[in-house]
Amino acid sequence: MISELARAKINLTLDILGLRADGYHEVSMILQTIELADELTLSKSDAVSLTVDGGNNVPSDERNLAWRAALELQKFCGKNFGVAIRLKKNIPVAAGLAGGSADAAAVLRGLNRLYELNLTDEDLRTIGARIGSDVPFCVSGGTCLAEGRGEILTPLAPLKKFNVVLAKPDAEISTAWAYRAYDAAPAQIHPPTKTIVAQLAKGDCDAAFKNFGNVLEGVAISKVPAIAAYKRKFLAAGASVAQMSGSGATVFALTDEAHLRQVAAAVDSAQIFITQTLSKED
Repeated sequence: MISELARAKINLTLDILGLRADGYHEVSMILQTIELADELTLSKSDAVSLTVDGGNNVPSDERNLAWRAALELQKFCGKNFGVAIRLKKNIPVAAGLAGGSADAAAVLRGLNRLYELNLTDEDLRTIGARIGSDVPFCVSGGTCLAEGRGEILTPLAPLKKFNVVLAKPDAEISTAWAYRAYDAAPAQIHPPTKTIVAQLAKGDCDAAFKNFGNVLEGVAISKVPAIAAYKRKFLAAGASVAQMSGSGATVFALTDEAHLRQVAAAVDSAQIFITQTLSKED
């Protein structure tokens, strides 16, 4: 039996560049791994099985990306090895934090170790792209520019360590709904991704924070107004930056140690998480 942590991610930026011929959206995003993680154990077995502890209505069959990851790895290797997966959910569901994708990536990494397959990270990212757009990033983590539909990754200079406060409203936003709503009313202001990448490379986080943006925020706020309220309250409490992650509805705040307590207490939400950013080496 082996164990794997499935780290969540936040979107420092999310931009949509258009609709692709394959039906996916062309995106440009800066993604960042955070410490918050689901916990998985994997054991050799005759077949694939999944037990889920925690989480609301999380499927424990082929609908779960963790199960799908095991099947896709079997196809890639041409072998029908089984695995008993036990998944403890700590990352909120349908929250814009890539919890399901992180679980899938953890299964790929874990099976690679469990069966000594000697697959490279590039192999695992290739398999991950067949499962979901965020899975390739979750395989490796760190700080990355993600392009294409999310599978084209360029590692960036590690973001300096920040405390992260997450607040998830009592609402869920479907990723498919968010993108459809965006297509009906596309954002007029797009984050200057290249400028942000250059500012982060120089370590000028204050300048980069002023340029952060998520083009899905507008449609998400129309459905869940609490997102805008959370952002205002985080900033008023001293957060360095506050923004929605992914398609929502979680709002994250990056803050220094001096403001952490005030920021964490600023929002009245049923789900508050205090965590921190992680580099790929952490």
